[in-house]
Amino acid sequence: MIDIKIIRDDPEGVKARFAAKQADCSAEIDRILELDGLRRALIAANETDKAEQNRVSKQIPQMKKNGEDTTATIALMNTLKEKLRVEEAEQKVVEDEYNLLLLGLPNLPDDDLAPGGKENNLPIRFFGEPKTFDFEPKNHYDLCVDLGLIDYPRGTKLAGSGFWVYRGLGARLEWALLNYFIDTHLGDGYELILVPHMLEYECGVTAGQFPKFADEVYKIENPTDDRVHYMLPTAEAALVSLHRNEILSEADLPRKYISYTPCFRREAGSYRADERGMVRGHQFNKVEMVQFTLPEQSDEAFEELVGKAEALVKGLGFHFRTVKLAAGDCSSAMARTYDIEIQIPSMDGYKEVSSVSNAREYQSRRGQMRVRRESGKIEFLHTLNGSGLATSRILPALVEQNQRADGSVVVPEALRKYFGGLEVISVK
Repeated sequence: MIDIKIIRDDPEGVKARFAAKQADCSAEIDRILELDGLRRALIAANETDKAEQNRVSKQIPQMKKNGEDTTATIALMNTLKEKLRVEEAEQKVVEDEYNLLLLGLPNLPDDDLAPGGKENNLPIRFFGEPKTFDFEPKNHYDLCVDLGLIDYPRGTKLAGSGFWVYRGLGARLEWALLNYFIDTHLGDGYELILVPHMLEYECGVTAGQFPKFADEVYKIENPTDDRVHYMLPTAEAALVSLHRNEILSEADLPRKYISYTPCFRREAGSYRADERGMVRGHQFNKVEMVQFTLPEQSDEAFEELVGKAEALVKGLGFHFRTVKLAAGDCSSAMARTYDIEIQIPSMDGYKEVSSVSNAREYQSRRGQMRVRRESGKIEFLHTLNGSGLATSRILPALVEQNQRADGSVVVPEALRKYFGGLEVISVK
């Protein structure tokens, strides 16, 4: 959520920054300012009438003690009571619309981001060289099927299109990747958190997904009461709510968390021909990194998270690039994002395997997550997140980049200790 003071002080500047993010929020900003004025006027009137009510109510006991007639005074009290009831009802209507519009605004992009969409994304560094072959390489779909790693037909039979089943060495390879990610993060001092996979609505509000994107998740209604949960689209949605409605001390920060979860996405539309397999799906595995930091440490924490994601991909020996996203390609809740994009040879390009983002105070305002300074001052902290990593594109890149002419696949050295020491996956 954006600080209303920023909107009051420079509404046209806020509109321009949203325009850079390809979000036309002009009408919403104008209405928010109108409601803000109404809200403040109603609050002032309400406080004045409450003060008058208190003044009058104090008169009645004394009047009775003096034997005076209190009929008119009691009538005035009832009039004030009804007036306050009407004012409070009106104030609630105004505040409900005001809060809903504020919650619907995206985050403001950082000033150094290029305006516009993904066409203005900027690759800022590369690692390694693109993979080349002296034979006709296979795509990851065929490699995984031929090696018995993935069972797509039975995944579809169990859950429909967009799902798959890991089998045998495929399941072990997936688990090896997750163990490699988690062990690396633990070595860097992150705390492992295992969170619920079903979350309450407020988690989505804090993360910035709701109310605007509430229709893009899988919802689960409880048949015995009126509660509605949703399947988490990423562990970020749970981790950023860990300290919701809390005030941490300055000495508590930074807090560094990781969590492994399956992630559930309602992928809309049809897939391109080169996106067969697990590149896009409704469920995939991911290890998520989240930090809670002091505002002045926010940029340093962002670079740390980017470096960690890069190091994980480097450790697997892959060619990749790091891309600074333009304002319009950053997600709604984020002020800045860098993507780590890995080469999947059959797709003739790069696919994102990690997004590292800084939400600044956008999420902490929504979730009322604050820090008490040593001086006693209380302010909003900053939240950051990054994939560390998602497997659904790492595994396709792994089998494609490490394939050999005979159809076998070399296991990256970093994974072998989690893979029983096996160095090569061969066709049986």
